[in-house]
Amino acid sequence: MRFEGTAHRYGRDVDTDVIIPARYLNTSDPAELASHCMEDLDPTFVEKVQPGDIIVAQENFGCGSSREHAPIAIKESGVSVVIAKSFARIFYRNAINTGLPIMESPEAAEAILDGERVAVDADEGTITDLTTGAVFHAQPFPPFIKRIVEKGGLIESVREQVGK
Repeated sequence: MRFEGTAHRYGRDVDTDVIIPARYLNTSDPAELASHCMEDLDPTFVEKVQPGDIIVAQENFGCGSSREHAPIAIKESGVSVVIAKSFARIFYRNAINTGLPIMESPEAAEAILDGERVAVDADEGTITDLTTGAVFHAQPFPPFIKRIVEKGGLIESVREQVGK
């Protein structure tokens, strides 16, 4: 699992209410959710994010309510991976369940600046700031989580395992 894109950097305690505001939770359509992703925190996010881009954030990314809409909106907006110092526990699980790759790397989250180009090798657990050349490390996914993410989420992974 390899990703490359431009970094969109955010601070600490980015909660699910700013990832996808509650006023849009009347839909489960991924494209509609993506069209409002990060809108209360960064009104220009949906205009500037490109397929493959990467969110970089500080501590406690995805705190707040336990809505699966948040990782769905991020994934559908084109973000390939989220790198943070740490994730809220429920967001971490929801991200895996919906097939959004996430990686914890305090060093990368501190060093990578907004607009820099970043390459991620999730299999090796390496994050490379292509702008500066700095290389950081994160824990690679265990095989069962890698399989879930590669299949696009938990439901798709289970469907494949049971042959449906």
